[in-house]
Amino acid sequence: MMLITVSGPPASGKTAVILKVIETLQTKKINTGVVKLDCLSTHDDILYRKKGIEVKVGLAGNLCPDHYFVVNIEDCLQWGKRKNLDILISESAGLCNRCSPYIKGVFSVCVIDNLMGVNAPKKIGPMLKLADVVVITKGDIVSQAEREVFAFRVRQANPKGIIINVNGITGQGAHELCSLFLENGLGENVESLTGRKLRFSMPAALCSYCLGETKIGEDFQMGNVRKMTFE
Repeated sequence: MMLITVSGPPASGKTAVILKVIETLQTKKINTGVVKLDCLSTHDDILYRKKGIEVKVGLAGNLCPDHYFVVNIEDCLQWGKRKNLDILISESAGLCNRCSPYIKGVFSVCVIDNLMGVNAPKKIGPMLKLADVVVITKGDIVSQAEREVFAFRVRQANPKGIIINVNGITGQGAHELCSLFLENGLGENVESLTGRKLRFSMPAALCSYCLGETKIGEDFQMGNVRKMTFE
């Protein structure tokens, strides 16, 4: 079974893109399922089920969804194997723009949208920089000049990645993205992820607020604390 990891900021169009890609895969008789990882709630599983797609939802709650991804992805993989899937797609929202749920040797996709602004690629860390493919959505809403500048900034952030524009409503570009999936890893049979490494480390330490502290002030700040410098 092939595993593909898809990440991106909330509302960037990840689910819409995945749905259009799976529609193409279904015409090729490729059995594809999805693991949807979110924070508090999601209704995207309803959209997948309406298309006859196997889907499993995981809600991170008060945990970082990308940390939640790493803890659960091996179990997700084994679920996909039990479902006899040919491809399993994991969908995770990179809320902090710092984490990166990408695994060495596993095909990775980052979805971002033109409405984020032309400077947004500079603000996104390894989630964008280490992706094999960067999918840019919502290009029909901005001008040609804005699309070109945005794509240029993406190229600066990720010189080696493949950049492709996909319209999550019409499906334009989804066939090309599907072809990239098939050309770059369908032969990669992932039996287990145990022992495999992430492409980039998660944040190095926890602060007291990560552990549930609510009071403000130095007396309540412990762990990974970084202070600003003022003159």
